[in-house]
Amino acid sequence: MQEKQRSGRPAVIAPEVVEKVITGAVNRDRLTSCRKMAKAAGISPATVQRIWAKNDIKQHVTRTFKLSNDVHFEEKFRDVIGLYLDPPERAVVLCCDEKSQIQALERTPPGLPLGIGHIRTKTHDYYRHGTTTLFAALNYLDGKIISRTEERHRHIEWLRFLRQIERETSRRMDIHIVLDNYGSHKPPKVMAWLEKHPRFHLHFTPTSASWMNLVERFFRDVHMEVVKDGSFSHLKELNDALQAYMNARNASPTRYVWKADGHKILEKINRAKQALKQNK
Repeated sequence: MQEKQRSGRPAVIAPEVVEKVITGAVNRDRLTSCRKMAKAAGISPATVQRIWAKNDIKQHVTRTFKLSNDVHFEEKFRDVIGLYLDPPERAVVLCCDEKSQIQALERTPPGLPLGIGHIRTKTHDYYRHGTTTLFAALNYLDGKIISRTEERHRHIEWLRFLRQIERETSRRMDIHIVLDNYGSHKPPKVMAWLEKHPRFHLHFTPTSASWMNLVERFFRDVHMEVVKDGSFSHLKELNDALQAYMNARNASPTRYVWKADGHKILEKINRAKQALKQNK
């Protein structure tokens, strides 16, 4: 049922006040709260909120972003996306990286589990029992994981991981690796080893574009399902939990399939760059 028109004169806000409320909100040099804007404009906070809502201004929302300044961005972008959309024959495509500084945190005391009538709890304080680094190679074609944990993530550990990949993949297959530009991935000793193993082919993502590497999506699952709510009394317990998770994933692998339109991504990036130039 439609609400009847109420008696009384509707409130009228001067156009210059509305303009002040809008321009003050979108001033990129400072962040204005609703109450401060209301005081400055001589109106109520509720009125400020209505003006912002009507003009789709979300003062409380912030979205982070990072644009790559790689001069070869598009070339590397097309190379990596090409692997996902049209994988080479008689080859495996591995998305590789290391997740460093995974902390073995022991909650004190342990929290309560989820139950009827109460939510899951955990304390804010904890003991630290060291950190580990998870090296992972996500097979894009079948979702299986090759992994190992290490104390550090130097080129020495990266080379050990490459040798593990060499052992655990069919010698009849080429290996295409998607990886970022981290310093330990391409020092002289690593590059010399790769020259002796020509079936390895490296595909570097553009700088500041780790979102193109699908292993990052897997690392998010590791964090949410193993690390975030875990409590580990020593480092070995954390490493064992990570290995158990890898074993379970490999028993029932999950693929991450690239579905985004590359042309639309490039258009969006170009629009963002143009917008930044105009706002300088």
